[in-house]
Amino acid sequence: MIALANRSPNAREAATLVTGVALLATVVSLVAPVQAGERPSVTLVEMLPGMPIAFTVEPLGLLFALVASGLWIVNSLYSIGYMRGNAEKHQTRFYVCFAGAIAATMGVAFAANGLTLFLFYEMLTLVTYPLVTHHGTEDAKRGGRVYLGVLLSTSIMFFLFALAITWHAAGTLDFVPGGILSGRLGNAAIGGLLALYMFGIGKAALMPFHRWLPAAMVAPTPVSALLHAVAVVKAGVFTVVKVIVYVFGIDSIRGLASVDWLPTVAAFTIVAASIVALRSDNLKRRLAYSTVSQLSYVVLAASLLAPLSVVGAALHIAAHAFGKITLFFAAGAIYTAAHKTEVSQLDGIGRRMPWTMGAFAVGAVSMIGLPPTAGFVSKWFILSGAYEAGHWVAIATIAASTLLSAGYLLPIVYRAFFRPAAHADGHSHGEAPWPMVAAMLATATATVAMFFFADLPLSLARQLVGGPV
Repeated sequence: MIALANRSPNAREAATLVTGVALLATVVSLVAPVQAGERPSVTLVEMLPGMPIAFTVEPLGLLFALVASGLWIVNSLYSIGYMRGNAEKHQTRFYVCFAGAIAATMGVAFAANGLTLFLFYEMLTLVTYPLVTHHGTEDAKRGGRVYLGVLLSTSIMFFLFALAITWHAAGTLDFVPGGILSGRLGNAAIGGLLALYMFGIGKAALMPFHRWLPAAMVAPTPVSALLHAVAVVKAGVFTVVKVIVYVFGIDSIRGLASVDWLPTVAAFTIVAASIVALRSDNLKRRLAYSTVSQLSYVVLAASLLAPLSVVGAALHIAAHAFGKITLFFAAGAIYTAAHKTEVSQLDGIGRRMPWTMGAFAVGAVSMIGLPPTAGFVSKWFILSGAYEAGHWVAIATIAASTLLSAGYLLPIVYRAFFRPAAHADGHSHGEAPWPMVAAMLATATATVAMFFFADLPLSLARQLVGGPV
């Protein structure tokens, strides 16, 4: 539909929004059955004996699908203002690839087994490559090469190999509550296989396989929002949680010495990426390294193997999505209205763009993890899980990261509202186009709303670990 509307921008954008609303309505219709304990399933084709392309709606996948489909609508609205406001070229290709990305994301979310997940995981990489290289500049092409190189090499070398070992050991790649590897591999083999999965899922951006994410910041801001909040990185950390819960099983590997390294790697990524963000003047680069840090919270929480921390990991997928997309929306609005890209250029801009910087402040507070925002809810569960597991390194990491997050986000808000503009004529603009502002305010509102109305994501997250926590 979007491709056929190439000659009519209004029809193309209407098709995008209508498709988004239809997708969200479909996903929402699955909530009641899943909460009632049902697991709707469908098998498309059996490629090899015992290895079908199949989909199952389970709590974690449904939570991810709700977040991704909901934010796709908002991101599409934002994209209309951004693409028109900046007179971007190749807009039809942009919207077609955007639709392909959300389709691949739904495939990842509802994959019933490792083969299905891997195929849609790779599809997501390929369909987002034209979005990363959208501008066609040398920087865009270079960023695209890094993006494609890191994500394809890690998935083929490590992720696919891990799936092959799993198939050999368990005789299946189905995602099963409690895991499929219990008693099938020794301690050392479990640790090695976990390493193949964690570093093979390059979209999770664990160091040292994180470079693709900052490199992809050459893309238009709606693409950055897609990468960070809607699809790509979220698909990575979602896959990490799904593998730990449904392949290994949290009860099966809890206490094994061979898996103790993963919280340490996640903790290092959290702190190191925060330090890089603190030292970055480019706004999108600062937000990119913030994502590397913040989404390692999901890996850290899942790797603690405590029910509370796994609930926190699932909640943080949603909480981070709302807060981080708000921050990227604000960055794009600043670029569109004021053509500014550096933090050092933002003195006094809040007086010209109060809605934008107000929304940015809400997103910043959520990233830090303060009430009344979604970030507080997810980090509370992660911290509680770390205490439950007796993992003091994780607790110290969360405390340090909270201070570092405040250090690289709050000064931006202070500059915008409390410093005088460097040049009187530098802020003669107003707000960005209304679709961009409306999208920003919607996600900022959702960030606060999740603090007060967390029942749905919390109920799905609790189902993931088998009941109340």
